[in-house]
Amino acid sequence: MLKNIGRSAFWGFCAVLLSACQHTHQAVDTMAIKFIAPEQRPANVKLYCTGTVNCEFERFDNIQIVDDTTHLVNYEAIKKGYVRLNSKTTGYNNALFLTVPDRQHEVVIRFYPISMDRAERISVIHHFKPNTSYTFKMYRNRTKQAGSLLSVSAPDPLCVVLLQDQRPIRRFCKPYNVLTGLGEFVEQKF
Repeated sequence: MLKNIGRSAFWGFCAVLLSACQHTHQAVDTMAIKFIAPEQRPANVKLYCTGTVNCEFERFDNIQIVDDTTHLVNYEAIKKGYVRLNSKTTGYNNALFLTVPDRQHEVVIRFYPISMDRAERISVIHHFKPNTSYTFKMYRNRTKQAGSLLSVSAPDPLCVVLLQDQRPIRRFCKPYNVLTGLGEFVEQKF
């Protein structure tokens, strides 16, 4: 009996220790972002992503921001001052945002619309204006469709709208291809 209690305590301690190790990397990233990142310039552009279970900035121009397998923030992006923490949501998903110089850049974002198992990537080239906040917001374009059961059974397209200070300026949608099950984000006019 005492031997079983000892084993249970040992395995419980091991489980707690292993789970603590998984959260250590997030704690190190958080501390590095808070204390290593240089102060932002007032003319910087702020980039946010919202609308899904989680979203991550994969790349900004040629600099990797968040690794797609480990989900850890790249140290070079922290040193350059691109990565910031949203003070309201540090313990939640979508806690990171970027502060970047104003001009034309390429941004690659991973959205996780359902779970962390399946990512939807979008690459956007845009000329960012100084002292402006931009938000990439993913949503499902739900429309009422009439027709046969086969034609309306395809999932509604995923869309990403680019908001400039809460005003929509660009929209990208990924229609579902019934034959291949794949699609790409295509810019649509308002």
